[in-house]
Amino acid sequence: MGASGRLLRAVIMGAPGSGKGTVSSRITKHFELKHLSSGDLLRQNMLQGTEIGVLAKTFIDQGKLIPDDVMTRLALHELKNLTQCSWLLDGFPRTLPQAEALDKAYQIDTVINLNVPFEVIKQRLTARWIHPASGRVYNIEFNPPKTVGIDDLTGEPLIQREDDKPETVIKRLKAYEAQTEPVLQYYQKKGVLETFSGTETNKIWPHVYSFLQTKVPETTQKASVTP
Repeated sequence: MGASGRLLRAVIMGAPGSGKGTVSSRITKHFELKHLSSGDLLRQNMLQGTEIGVLAKTFIDQGKLIPDDVMTRLALHELKNLTQCSWLLDGFPRTLPQAEALDKAYQIDTVINLNVPFEVIKQRLTARWIHPASGRVYNIEFNPPKTVGIDDLTGEPLIQREDDKPETVIKRLKAYEAQTEPVLQYYQKKGVLETFSGTETNKIWPHVYSFLQTKVPETTQKASVTP
C-alpha cells in the first residue's frame, strides 16, 4: 500500500539517547502526521490538573513508575481526538500490557525501532560535565574542556550530574531494554517491526525517511514554510 489510502498508525521506539527525539521531530516536519509524546502528554495533564494528571502525579511524587492502566488511559483518551489524522506514538507503549491494550483499540501498522549500539548511547549520555560554580557545561563529544576534567577558565575540577554518571546511565539503559524487549518481540511477531540500525542519527534518518515515503503523505512545501 502506498502513501495514499488509510491513515497511518505508527509507533517509534528507541532507548534514551538513541536520537528518537530528533528523528520524531524530523518525521513530523516532513510528513502529514501527529506526533504524540507520552511524556509531553503526561506533563500537560499534570499541569492542567486533569483527573488522570492528578492520579499520575501521585505515583511520580512517590518515585514510582506510572502503572500500565494509567498510561494506557492517558494515551487512548488523547487518541480519541486524533481519529482524523495519521499519528506517531512516542514513549507509549513501553510495556507489553500497554502494547496489548493499544492493540484492542487500534491496529498498529508500523513500529519504527531505532537500534543504536549500547556503547554509542552510553558515550552520548555520559558526555556531559559541569563546572558547578559557574554552571558552565562541557560535552566531551561537542565542546570538550581543553584539559580533561578541568574548567577552561578557572582550572577547577568538573563534576558529573548523577543522571550523567556511567552507572546511572547503564542502569537506565538496562531498565529500558528489559521493559521494551517483550514489546519489540510482540511487534516482530505481528510483522510490523521496522528496525533502523546505525551509530549516527544523520545516517539513520534517510532510511527512515524513504521508508515513510511509502506509508504516509509528505507535508507540502507551502505548509512547512508558514509557522
